[in-house]
Amino acid sequence: MKRVALLATLVVSLLCGAIARAANAPVLFVPLDDRPVTRQLPAMLGAISGVPVLEPRRMLLGNYLRAGDPRAIGRWLDRQSAAHGFGSAVISTDMLAYGGLVASRIPGPDYATAFFRLSAIARLHQRDPRAWVAAFATVVRLAPTGVPPIGAAAHFFAAYPIWKYIQRYANLPDPLPARDDAYAARLRALAGPTALAAYLAVRARNLALDRSLLLATGASTIDRLVIGQDDAGAVGLHVPELAQLRAMERLDVPPGRSSIEPGADELGMVLVAHAMARDAQWSPRIAVRYATPSGAMVRDPLEFEPIGETIASLVRLVGGREVRRRPDIVLEVRVPHTTAREDDAALASMRRSLARGRRIALVDLSFLDGNDDAELTFMQRLLQGGVAARLDAYASWNTDANSVGTALAEAVAAGAGRRLGTFNRHAQLTFTFDRILDDVYFHALVRPELERALAAEGILDHTYLLPTVAARTQHLASAALWQYAPGLLAALAPNDHIAALRITLPWDRTFECEIEPAIAPNIEPTRSVRSPHL
Repeated sequence: MKRVALLATLVVSLLCGAIARAANAPVLFVPLDDRPVTRQLPAMLGAISGVPVLEPRRMLLGNYLRAGDPRAIGRWLDRQSAAHGFGSAVISTDMLAYGGLVASRIPGPDYATAFFRLSAIARLHQRDPRAWVAAFATVVRLAPTGVPPIGAAAHFFAAYPIWKYIQRYANLPDPLPARDDAYAARLRALAGPTALAAYLAVRARNLALDRSLLLATGASTIDRLVIGQDDAGAVGLHVPELAQLRAMERLDVPPGRSSIEPGADELGMVLVAHAMARDAQWSPRIAVRYATPSGAMVRDPLEFEPIGETIASLVRLVGGREVRRRPDIVLEVRVPHTTAREDDAALASMRRSLARGRRIALVDLSFLDGNDDAELTFMQRLLQGGVAARLDAYASWNTDANSVGTALAEAVAAGAGRRLGTFNRHAQLTFTFDRILDDVYFHALVRPELERALAAEGILDHTYLLPTVAARTQHLASAALWQYAPGLLAALAPNDHIAALRITLPWDRTFECEIEPAIAPNIEPTRSVRSPHL
């Protein structure tokens, strides 16, 4: 009996030691670019879980129209993996091959150069065959990066109006029906043969590189690959490209090692959270609950499949499995056109789940039909009823995949941290505060205010602002968001306060803001809580 007890103690000790060693091993992460959602949020997941996330210096990642430095990032990977070791690596192949998402959409390195740069991924496994190496790539979206022909953007590839003509051409069915021949010819003439040919060559180059990534995954150079379709619906030039990739995937990649799904910006976050779940030796059980009976069939116009299929793919990508009973995480999905009665039922369901000790990740997709008022009203109810303060995750931005991927990543990072014994509740509060301030208050309230002010000055294109205009607009954004930040934090954590808050427009446009909060405990507990006025 003593021998059995000693053996059991030894097994538990070895298991705990293995988990502790995994928890101490960092995740090497190469972001898609330097935006907050692609660079800042994955690092914040590390703070939540206690698993370090190491990234290249920001200057190496480029900024908007300025590409990153793939060669320097390849050297960074070599140095980090050799000097410090690593447990996992999550690599944006668009950054490593081209210099980022925007750079991947324009003429630049040829296929041979891009392919050679990816050799840095193979060297990771050579250094540590036990490490888990994941990569994420994109299929080029249909629209080129749209910017006005001003300032530094004046000579950017396909600046307005060329990008509009190319976008409309790319959205035509492929193969082209005879009824669209004349329209397609008109668009080709407007775009000009040089720009259109360059755009099509970029698509061909990137498709070839995505095919090579599938082969690398089949050969176990990459342990997990996801190819995300960036911003494209059910019709367009991407459809035959996706068909080619899926046919190759079926032939050359073992099941479960790769996926092709809608999304781009969230993919790095999701894979980083997957790496953390692996460290904790945990496969999250995730229940998905829609606010309406037909919620899973809702379509995001920027995705090629119903949201239910996209969400199922993201659950698998984060290392989880979808269940109906005994979930570790309940993913609540609020969809457009949710009625007041359905909102009441969803809130009651969340309260019951919280009372049972369930962990909830909430995604609000009501923005898909442009109804900011519905999103704001529901957030007010979440804050006033105390539900928001008890969520494990919240997201509501841009697309279904972007929002669901963000919420799942935060919830899984928290769950992994709890299992590893390194969970940081304060870091999770900071992440959730950042998301609500950005997703709800910036996008639904402040961004429209900024764009009205720009329009009053005669500036109607907000995709690229001249430096002086950007600086002025950033100042307005910071002042406006500060109005909501203290009340929001009071509703989420009444015994904490904002020690510092920096708000910028990182890409000199109004599409996103970067929020860098520092939250600290109050010396004396606060007695009353007031939610922010909407």
